[in-house]
Amino acid sequence: MKFGGRRRVPALPYCSRLNRLQNQHRFFFASSVRRLQAKFPARASTSNGGNTDSQGNPFLVPGATVATILMLGALHARRMYNDKKIEEARERGIELEFQPDAKAAFLRLLPLRSISRLWGTLTSVELPVWLRPHVYKGWARAFHANLEESALPLEQYASLQEFFVRTLKEGSRPIDPDPQCLVSPVDGTILRFGELKGVRPMIDQVKGFSYSVSSLLGASSFLPLIAEGNVHEESSEEEKATTEKSKKTWWRISLASPKVQDPVSVSPMRGLFYCVIYLRLGDYHRVHSPVDWNVLIRRHFSGHLFPLNERATRTIRNLYVENERVVLEGRWQGGFMAIAAIGATNVGSIKLLIEPELRTNLPIRKLMHSEQPEERVYEPEGIGMMLKKGNEVAAFNMGSTVVLVFQAPVPKSPNENPSSPEFSFCVKSGDRIRVGEALGRWHEL
Repeated sequence: MKFGGRRRVPALPYCSRLNRLQNQHRFFFASSVRRLQAKFPARASTSNGGNTDSQGNPFLVPGATVATILMLGALHARRMYNDKKIEEARERGIELEFQPDAKAAFLRLLPLRSISRLWGTLTSVELPVWLRPHVYKGWARAFHANLEESALPLEQYASLQEFFVRTLKEGSRPIDPDPQCLVSPVDGTILRFGELKGVRPMIDQVKGFSYSVSSLLGASSFLPLIAEGNVHEESSEEEKATTEKSKKTWWRISLASPKVQDPVSVSPMRGLFYCVIYLRLGDYHRVHSPVDWNVLIRRHFSGHLFPLNERATRTIRNLYVENERVVLEGRWQGGFMAIAAIGATNVGSIKLLIEPELRTNLPIRKLMHSEQPEERVYEPEGIGMMLKKGNEVAAFNMGSTVVLVFQAPVPKSPNENPSSPEFSFCVKSGDRIRVGEALGRWHEL
């Protein structure tokens, strides 16, 4: 049976009604958040502790407590169910593949950004001192958080938001002192890692689906890509030029005239790696520097706030590219370095400790994924902002995901000196890792 073009006309009113329904949902949640924020000013602190003398607002305590208990129960039940399914699959040696479903399409209709702002308002409500230990201990039992590492007594965290971004006792996260070592920037689970190769280098989201590293970092990224067909020749020339020039001069030229690479005709230089680490709800929520490096530029991408759990990675295309994220790029002794901190549902707020004025998940009327990210260059003369290995960089309000993209030493060609250093990962997929533990090392062969 053949269908004519006129058959497609009735789809327009349906799309119009769907858009009106989606806009109504967004307006309802956005107006609810504004009313709550106007009536009860939120605490947006990410400090080390709260005010122990305050008893909280007695009118908000019942509602905030009920909402917190319900949310904890729902999240705990979902986590147990998902963990059981994943564990059963792993025991059978099955790696779950990418498979879109109806839930992924339904999530696009929900005002997840407004929901996340509402959740942020609730978690910033100051709790009475007597209630704080009970709420935080309940959270720790549900999501396996270690409260013994907290830098302050539980009574001093005035709200759930302060508790989420709590600091740890000194010495809780020792940093591997090996100078030939790249450490984990977060506590989390290793999802994916490997070397970027081939034309238009891709990062695996899950078995059966990948996304472009250039789309994750941005079209104006300084990702070291070279023209296909001249890989070895141009690689050696670039390495020679980089050695002759100082880092300051090299980055001044790059920042002054960034080039948008054609994803079809370029390939990554040898020795370009990636690692994806997922932070669970009970994990420590601060991001640290994996190496000594100079941060030269920051990009903020406004986008969706889809969940980043295991099911979402299997059902939502380009999940990490579509979600709101903050990308830091710079240079370390091995070459290029980038950290992408990706937001998720209820994690609309990504706090940069090196740029406290940055605000994420702001109310906007319409999301345009084709628009350019908002950028800030740190000291455009090329020096950048120096971070030492283990320094705090950012904080999430709840669990999320961090993607590292970096250069590391590898032999440039089979004819090169066999004693040249070579980087290798010392983790495997599914490993639990903590801040300061080695992700990989390079050593003399």
